[in-house]
Amino acid sequence: MTVICWFRRVLRLDDHPALVAAAKAGPVIPLVILDPAEAANHPASAQRQAMSLPRLEASLHQRQNRLIVRRGDPAKVLEDVARETGATQIHTTEGFPFASDHGLKAAAERGGAELHLHPLADLVPRGSVLTQQGGIYKVFTPFWRALRGVDIAPPLDAPRLTAPEDWPESDGTDWPEARAAMRRGWDVVAAHIDAGEDQARDRLDKFLDDPVTDYKTHRDQPWRARGTSALSDALAVGEISARRIWQVGMAARERGKQGTEDFLREIAWREFARELFHEAPQMDQTCWREEWNEFPWKRDNNDAESWRRAQTGVPMVDAGLRELFVTGRMHNRVRMIAGSYLTKHLLTDWRVGLDWFARTLTDWDAASNAMNWQWVAGCGPDASPYFRVFNPDTQAEKFDARAQYRNHWLKPDSAGAKAFQDAAPLSWKVDLRRNHSPAISLSSGRARALTAYEDFKE
Repeated sequence: MTVICWFRRVLRLDDHPALVAAAKAGPVIPLVILDPAEAANHPASAQRQAMSLPRLEASLHQRQNRLIVRRGDPAKVLEDVARETGATQIHTTEGFPFASDHGLKAAAERGGAELHLHPLADLVPRGSVLTQQGGIYKVFTPFWRALRGVDIAPPLDAPRLTAPEDWPESDGTDWPEARAAMRRGWDVVAAHIDAGEDQARDRLDKFLDDPVTDYKTHRDQPWRARGTSALSDALAVGEISARRIWQVGMAARERGKQGTEDFLREIAWREFARELFHEAPQMDQTCWREEWNEFPWKRDNNDAESWRRAQTGVPMVDAGLRELFVTGRMHNRVRMIAGSYLTKHLLTDWRVGLDWFARTLTDWDAASNAMNWQWVAGCGPDASPYFRVFNPDTQAEKFDARAQYRNHWLKPDSAGAKAFQDAAPLSWKVDLRRNHSPAISLSSGRARALTAYEDFKE
């Protein structure tokens, strides 16, 4: 009997629990659903997924199978495809942390199918790494120590697939709603995307072959092309699993490769974010530490708009926001600098920054985005103290001493600056030779933030 496997942000054949289960149940129809609402809310992430689909389609063709793509509301599509194909089962992964599963079971049943939800191939099942008191860890370092003592399940190999006799119609791999939402930025961002499951595995192997040795120091230098693994977007759209990265990374560590421990620690940080988000699913909307909901952050404002447009007049911040708009990513060190500047120097609510990242990151991950913004704002678990205010100029001197990163994105004749001009909406009227003035000096902004903090404590 025919079964459907819905590739739901797991755009790979390797280590795909839902696909393995579907393959055991009968001939498999691989299905991807492109939700117009997702394209509207997370356009850069939607583009990243769309660009992976031709690769996934090619992988399935090599196995004498196909990829069926439908556009529309997921519940309605599941019901329709199940009814059209006579499928008795639908296998997919849980929506957490990206989407809700509400209404999917009923929709599948209306189409005559039974829905089977499978966990993501994360390092551990949610809620399985607990303190001695039985609660989740709220501080990363002890969580990391506990995780290191857990046996991580090995990744699953890609299963052998049997094709059905009849195929439903497909809408094709293009995602016009995502193209429309990205506007001029689609072609610019596309040049910085290397999509596909095989490409993700290749990046991992190359990173562990040499660059990982200097990862601890090079990861904080945004001008280094190979300072990090560049796997965040592949992880976010499911081209590679955390378990596969862990397995390959641990094998490199056992061979004596230096730097792998620091790299795997970052994979654990992602896992930590998911633990917290699972415990508090409103973490992207409310402060983890409830008292911080009373802090006098400003809601969206003109300074925040200048921040979004990379027009703050603070070089390291503007360079980071330009990198984000052109590539769909921002170097992690620069994310901290830009986030601190928004929430502290500009006293703007962290949720304003979170929403912008949710729209513009190709590696958007709801759990990591929420935890990292609360961390930098000082209101989350294991957060950077609010009185720790990053000085963007000092940070630039430390991590971009020769201004290679800033020059690439800010010099009027540089390739990065021109790409930003090509990607930015025409309404922004980007003038690469215009020098913007900061809304407040760095020293005054820091003093204002600390005064607000002291008043808040009192």
